[in-house]
Formats: sequence, C-alpha cells, structure tokens
Amino acid sequence: MATIINSPRDPNTLSNYNNWILTHITANFDILFDQKKLAGNVVHQLKSITDAQSQDIILDANHLDIGDVKVDGKQSQWELLPPLESYGTALKIKLGHAVKLNETIEVDISVKTTEKCTALQWLTPAQTSNKKYPYMFSQCQAIHARSIFPCQDTPDVKSTLDFNITSPHPVIASGLPVRDSPPEPQPDGKSLYRFHQTVPIPSYLFALASGDISEATIGPRSVVATSPDKIEECKWELEADTEKFINAIEKIVYSYAWGEYNVLILPPSFPYGGMENPIFTFATPSIISKDRENVDVIAHELAHSWSGNLVTNASWEHFWLNEGWTTYLERRILGAVHGEPYRHFSAIIGWKALSDSVEHFGRDHEFTKLVIDLKGKDPDDAFSSIPYEKGFNFLFHLETLLGRAKFDKFIPHYFTVFREKSLDSYEFKTTVLDFFQSDLEASKLLNNLDWDKWFYAPGLPPKPHFDTSLVDVVYELARKWQSLPESSFKPQASDIHGLAANQLVVFLEQVLLSEQLRPDLTKLMGEVYGLYKSENIEVANLYFQVGLKAGDESVLEPTASLLGRIGRMKFVRPLYRNLQKVNRTLAIKTFEKNRDFYHPICRAMVEKDLFGKKDN
Repeated sequence: MATIINSPRDPNTLSNYNNWILTHITANFDILFDQKKLAGNVVHQLKSITDAQSQDIILDANHLDIGDVKVDGKQSQWELLPPLESYGTALKIKLGHAVKLNETIEVDISVKTTEKCTALQWLTPAQTSNKKYPYMFSQCQAIHARSIFPCQDTPDVKSTLDFNITSPHPVIASGLPVRDSPPEPQPDGKSLYRFHQTVPIPSYLFALASGDISEATIGPRSVVATSPDKIEECKWELEADTEKFINAIEKIVYSYAWGEYNVLILPPSFPYGGMENPIFTFATPSIISKDRENVDVIAHELAHSWSGNLVTNASWEHFWLNEGWTTYLERRILGAVHGEPYRHFSAIIGWKALSDSVEHFGRDHEFTKLVIDLKGKDPDDAFSSIPYEKGFNFLFHLETLLGRAKFDKFIPHYFTVFREKSLDSYEFKTTVLDFFQSDLEASKLLNNLDWDKWFYAPGLPPKPHFDTSLVDVVYELARKWQSLPESSFKPQASDIHGLAANQLVVFLEQVLLSEQLRPDLTKLMGEVYGLYKSENIEVANLYFQVGLKAGDESVLEPTASLLGRIGRMKFVRPLYRNLQKVNRTLAIKTFEKNRDFYHPICRAMVEKDLFGKKDN
C-alpha cells in the first residue's frame, strides 16, 4: 500500500516534491558572455519519499534548452509539459525502473539558459562602472531559479550545493570558495572556480555573479567585492559597521552559521536593495552614499542569515516569515548599535512605506494581508513592503504584548526549532503557543490574541506607539514648510544642519503628504537645502517625488537622469508612477531609453505600472 503524502503546500511550484526530496545539487556551468548564456549540466541527488514502485520526476523549468537527461548514468526519456503562465514548462522525467522508499537516485541534466531567462542579467562593458568587461549576475527570488536549470523551485525544499563555474572573469557564488582549490586555468583562457555550500539552502538562494570584481577586507570574517574602481569607497562605507552588526545579532539569536559574511556591490541595475544570498549578500550600489547612512540594508541582509536562509518560509504565501522577522531583527541590530530611539525611528520610516503600499494596492486587496493567496499567481506581483513592515509590526506587537525579556527568550528557541527547515504561519503560531504554555500570564495573552485578524485582515494593522524623539524635529520643520507662504518662516541652509540623511528622508516623506505643494516652494527647498544634488539616493529620489507631486518642472530632467542610473525597484517604480502623472510622454520615453538597462524583473514590473501588462 502506498504511503499517503500530503499535497505540496507551495502553490507556485509544478514539481512533485511530495514524492521526491532533493538532497544535493552539483551545478557545472560555463559562463558564455558572447552568447549571454550559461551552458553545462546539473546533477540532482533525489530521495524517494513514497513507496510507489514506479514514478515520474517533475521539476520546475522555464525557457530552458535541455539536451539530455540521465538517471543513474543511463539515458532517460523526458518531456516538457505544456506551459502554465508564469510557472513555466515543467520537465517530466520518466523512470524506467522501480524506486523504493528512501532510495536515492542521481539525475544528470544537460542544460543551457536562453535569451528568455528571467534570473540572469547580462551587462555590456558600457553598463559597468569602469566600462572594461561584461558582467553577469543572477536574481532567483522568487521563482526564477527554474529559468537557470530544472529544479524543485520552492522554498519548502533545501539542499547542499557544489558549484563548478568556468568564466573568463572572477566568479562569486552563494557558497564558500574551495580554499584548497584556487581558480584553475583552462585551455581556452578561462578559469574554473569551485564553491561548496554545506548548509542546505532553497533554490531561490542559488546565486552567481561574474565580471571585473576585486575584494577588500571589511572585518575579521568579511570582505566587500565590487569593481576595482569602486573598491576603496565601498570598503570605507562598510568597514565601520559590518562586524558590529554581526556581533549584535549573535547576541540576540545565536552564532553565525555560514563561516563568512561578505558583500558584493553590484552594478546599478540590480533591482533590489539587497539579496540575502548566503556567504555573499548581493547589494545595490545605492547604499554607497559616502556618508554611511544607508548601511541599514546590510543589517537587513545580514539578519536574513538567520531568518530566511536558515529558517525559511515554506511558500511565498507566508513571505512575512522571511521578511517580517528579518526587518524585526534588522531593527534590533540598529537598536543595539545606535540606541533604542533609532530602532523606533527606523520603524516610523517603515510605517510610511507600509502605508504607501496599502494605498497602492487598495485597503481591501489580497496582497495587503499578512498571509496571502498566491494560487495561480506570480509571487513577483505581490512583492511590496507589506510582508516586511506588517510582519515587523506583528512581531513588535508580540514583543510589546509579552514584554521584551520574555520575547527575547523565544527568539533563539524559534530559530533552533526550525533551523535548516521551512515553515508556514500556522507552525509559527503553534510554536509560540507551545513555548509560552507554562507561563500562565503569557499563555492567556496569546490565546486571547486575534491571530486570524493579524494573518488575514487586509489593510493597515493597529499603529504601535513609537518613540518619536528622532523625528519630532523634522516633523516640526515639515510643518513650517507646509505653512508657507502664509507664515513668516524663511528657509535657511542651517535648518538641516546636524540632521542625518534618514531624518531628511522622514522630513521629505512628511512634506510629500501635503496636498498643497507649490512648485515655487519645492524648487526653493531644493536650492536652499541642496537636495537636488544629494549623492544619497534615498534623499534625492524623495525630493524628486515631492517636486513631481507639486508639478515642479525643474525636477523632470533630473528624475529622468536618475532613472537611467539606478535600477533598484524601491526608487524606480515610485518615480515612474509619479513622473507619468506629470509628463507621461517623458516617462515612457525614459523607460524605452533605459529598458535594456533594467533587470528583467524590474522591467516587467515597470511595464505593468506604465501599461498594465507584462513585458514579453
């Protein structure tokens, strides 16, 4: 009698991972810059978790060129199933022999990526900072690993990994370099780079980058890697805080598990602030602001080393378990390093981002819930600050409800119970209730908590009481600007002396809330405070949004210029949305000019914002 296996709990995979569990991947790829392809083979170790006598293996695949498939060294029959929207064309492998329960087989797949690969971006030398060599990097979250190689493309499955990568340029991967095997020169002028990931990771954390990359030390267990012409400024930006951040979070959770914590500063088309690829965080160059004001991104990506990478959401419907926990831990790091008021200051900025996202989707939209329904949907469509900030506010609510001391005891327990595992929100709830079961007071509070409202209610959660000591001064400055021209307030450069860049961000966010913005006043603000020429993109992009909302035509060209220099969706999408309201012709012209500069994920999202359709 066959073992009854529950249906997979991830609706965004076509793989039959309820029959087969992946235990190890060996990825052998040659990076072909001239063809803009990866070519090679992947070897999967798959263990049967059902005692059916004969089975098929189904793996996620999307826009792949598959050569042949071998099972335990022998040629196997295979076919690509009909395409299913954004989920791709699954690869079905037919086994010619019976497989017993817990038996492991080896599946070797010859594969090339194609020009429709959504996980890779290929940059010409002109798109890099020193314009010398081409560059390639991957971005596999959420379901884009399947466009690099057939896999169980779900966060509910984790495996160890070996990388054997051949390239004419230095390579970085989401594994530790094999130290006793330095890059091996190949006959064609390339070199073979080897990496090993001994901690099991899900497919979305598979990561590769190759280009003109050099490294510099930023701590006892950390390096920064980037283009040689940017290495010194990146080293300066990160060396003051990286090890402080690691020490702070180790005291909150437990010791760092991955050996090294490194940062790769990517070219400017990278679509996210950072991507928490193990060993090497992939980060946007927008954090290099020459004032160390934007390194909070590193605290966030570092926190992912525990929440997301070690303990992972079982599906993208429970994404808050990755991002809400990470945002909570990020702010605990910042509180430990900069003081508790700074943690609240960061949360206030986050509340504004949450409010903006709820407003964008609509207060009753499915994607404004903490636990969302993604059946038949593309997880990228749901991406926003909501799982980050609504998730943070839920955990902050639990901390406030139980008290910091009690909640702090739960944190390492949670990350121990689910270490190297994946979970959903219901397992999280059970773990919280079980942990505090013997504490009658805490147990009563938790049982009286409206868990379903937190999980399933759309829109904003109840707003917590935040310490406003670091924002009061900028709130007051914003009120003075909002009182113009009727008041006697005369703006001066000294108004912002002593303010951190993040305080200017809050100031501009407050100004942006005003319904009575005047172009002459926003232009004056930029001139007096020098905002239009700020090298801190967090500040500059918000100033441009203020000007666009006011109808200040002097910010049109600087906005278009910025959109050609940065591909981070946090900036790109709001700027395009606002620019098209003022000058749709310029917005479309700017997008068409820069469409090849943007990563495929960013390009598709902007197309939806501008035209209501997906990029083909």
